[in-house]
Amino acid sequence: MYLGVVIIIAFLTVNCSGTKKVVQEKVEGAVEVILPLSGKEYQSDKENYRAKSSGKSPDIATAKKIALNNVKGEIAGLISTKMKAVTQSYTNQRSVTNADDLEKKFENLTTEVVSQQLVDVSIIGEKLLKTGTTYEYWIAIEVSKQAILNGISNSISKNQKLQIDYDKKKFEEIYNQEMDKLDNSK
Repeated sequence: MYLGVVIIIAFLTVNCSGTKKVVQEKVEGAVEVILPLSGKEYQSDKENYRAKSSGKSPDIATAKKIALNNVKGEIAGLISTKMKAVTQSYTNQRSVTNADDLEKKFENLTTEVVSQQLVDVSIIGEKLLKTGTTYEYWIAIEVSKQAILNGISNSISKNQKLQIDYDKKKFEEIYNQEMDKLDNSK
């Protein structure tokens, strides 16, 4: 028995203390590409939704329009996804009788609010690149999470059916928890 314990300890010591070599593979001809506007300051956090995108065109103005449309679509998708999670958590915690109906109404309301808020986005970064005769315009935008939350609360207060099942403090608490997840996932 003593011999068995000594063998197990020796085995564990050899396996745990061995050095590990990291093998690095190099791919010939590969070059790392760093995207414009890719720093942490361009990523969503608990205070703001942020997105970046680009547009290409032989015309600078058209490249800007394409980039702006793309980035607004991206941020709208991000907000809608986050709001869907908030709405599901809210309806589950509130034990709402018609949860599916409430979720659909909240989603429609969120879409309307996001569309309104995207008119007043803040541009937080821009880059213009030229390759040959083509311009590539990069843009990063942000929307305050508080502006979205206020827009939703104001819209709900105007809708009597939604107002019945709406607890502003509880909704805001769940919303803030979801926004904290954005910040903690980095």
